[in-house]
Amino acid sequence: MGVSVRETAIDFERRRALKAGAGLGLFGVLLAAGLIQPGMVNAATARAAFEAKTLDEALNALGVFSPANSPSIQLTAPEVAENGAVVPVTVESMLFRTEQICVLADKNPTTLIANLRFPEGTEGFLTTRVKMAQTSSVIVLVKADGKYYRASREVKVTAGGC
Repeated sequence: MGVSVRETAIDFERRRALKAGAGLGLFGVLLAAGLIQPGMVNAATARAAFEAKTLDEALNALGVFSPANSPSIQLTAPEVAENGAVVPVTVESMLFRTEQICVLADKNPTTLIANLRFPEGTEGFLTTRVKMAQTSSVIVLVKADGKYYRASREVKVTAGGC
């Protein structure tokens, strides 16, 4: 009497379900005990986003899918940056309940440049200087009221900074 392929497949699926359930149970116990903080999970996601080499990888790591262009995001960056090591970027979000602002450069060695979260009631404003390796689009993602919106601008870099 042999074991059929179907029985083996069902047994494998049952083992996989038990492992997943045990893992989630352990995660819940550790979270309840305070050994894992909710921010630790977010830190792993943020790390993956910062390590992304392409725009699509960064967007996937951030959990962003098809953000809508928004005229309520004002992105100020120079048309031409003489030195890619110090490119001034200012973002102002007029969107209600701005929660997060991300700055990306699609041709940088690592696409995500900045990822900032804002407490409720905080004005969605950011001004900084970023490094750009070469001419590329500076893309700003703003998460407001649970949805992502975007604005972008092409910046020509004459001397790379990365």
